[in-house]
Amino acid sequence: MAQKKILLIEDEVKLARFVELELKYEGYEVSVSHDGREGMALINEEHFDMILLDLMLPGLTGIEICRRVRKTSNVPIIMLTAKDEVIDKVAGLDSGADDYLTKPFAIEELLARMRVAFKHCEDRMTKKVLLQVQDLEIDTEKRLVTVGGIVVELTKKEYELLLYLVQNKNIVLTREQILNEVWGYSYIGETNVVDVYVRYLRAKIDEAFQKKFIHTIRGVGYYVKEE
Repeated sequence: MAQKKILLIEDEVKLARFVELELKYEGYEVSVSHDGREGMALINEEHFDMILLDLMLPGLTGIEICRRVRKTSNVPIIMLTAKDEVIDKVAGLDSGADDYLTKPFAIEELLARMRVAFKHCEDRMTKKVLLQVQDLEIDTEKRLVTVGGIVVELTKKEYELLLYLVQNKNIVLTREQILNEVWGYSYIGETNVVDVYVRYLRAKIDEAFQKKFIHTIRGVGYYVKEE
């Protein structure tokens, strides 16, 4: 099996070097950039299997890089940052990141999240089906969501959350289950990020079309109901 190519964009030189050495030890091929614009240039010039991306960078921010990448690619992206407020995490995920890891972190945790991100990427490539609940449809090959034939514009995480709910329609999913599946890791004590994204989905689907798709079981979790 060919080595997976990782691009690490991190302006903390010592941290970048530490992560680079650990990833190479694990068998990854690693390219490193300490500047946002330089990192974006590498992305445009080469193919990478994953991008590890600092949020605060000189030149271009991690958010801007993520947005640009997502216009043309679904390559897995994991944000590495010192910011740990929910609003910062939501911003990173909304820009298209697959996961979010707060510094300082253990290298074992990063490796675990990378494995999960790779698995999700592989699953997306193999599960190309049309899912439906009432008149809501999800075309997983095109990553397209429609309600009554009208296209609904969703961010990457909103789409993945809705997909997970629809794949398990009529089953109540706990916040912890949703975090593990959609975000790839259990954010201990931070399950409110699920509530934030459920509100986003309800605004774009339930409220926009005046229909009830997403239901709440208070104190337990959420589910999509097939009428």
